[in-house]
Amino acid sequence: MAFFMSDEKTKYSSIPEAFIIALQVELENNIDGMSEYDLITRLKEQGYFEFLKSHALPHELFRAHFLLFHALYLLRDKFFKNKQYQLNINVLSIKLLPYEEGKQEIQKVDKLREYYLDVSNLDSTSENDVYDLLASFWNGYDRFKNRDEALAELGLKDPVDNKMIKNTYRKLVMQYHPDRGGDTEKLKKLNDVIKLLLG
Repeated sequence: MAFFMSDEKTKYSSIPEAFIIALQVELENNIDGMSEYDLITRLKEQGYFEFLKSHALPHELFRAHFLLFHALYLLRDKFFKNKQYQLNINVLSIKLLPYEEGKQEIQKVDKLREYYLDVSNLDSTSENDVYDLLASFWNGYDRFKNRDEALAELGLKDPVDNKMIKNTYRKLVMQYHPDRGGDTEKLKKLNDVIKLLLG
């Protein structure tokens, strides 16, 4: 199934119906809701997301996230059309709710829905883009007051160029990412650093 192939150059154009059914069954069997992590784990046990290894890299995790959310928005639209369920979509809680007439209106502009239903957004997101997303994700932590302190957190000191900073940051993110058994606090610090150093 091309949808789950590990070749980074594979373009994803459609979701297998079997995956949509498996996704619906998992949600119906977990009426209290599931986190994105738990849902991906359960589906992986069924043979989906074969490209996710025990130590998945950030761009592989992003691919799994995008594919899952793409399928969830397709499923939400199907439920709406059939007046079957409301589907709450959030990384911490993906949950089926009873369908209620009048409460299931699709927003005129739902930017998340538009983003995840456009598969070209996955095809066009490079590994570098994923690292850039990680770098901008954590904000509001003004822990590093100067360049020297920020560079020291990366194990660097001047003279050093932006390419070296970015490469070092990427290596450390892979090392400390929580999905690889790393340290969340360290990852937050790394993201503060890269924001300060590279904007």
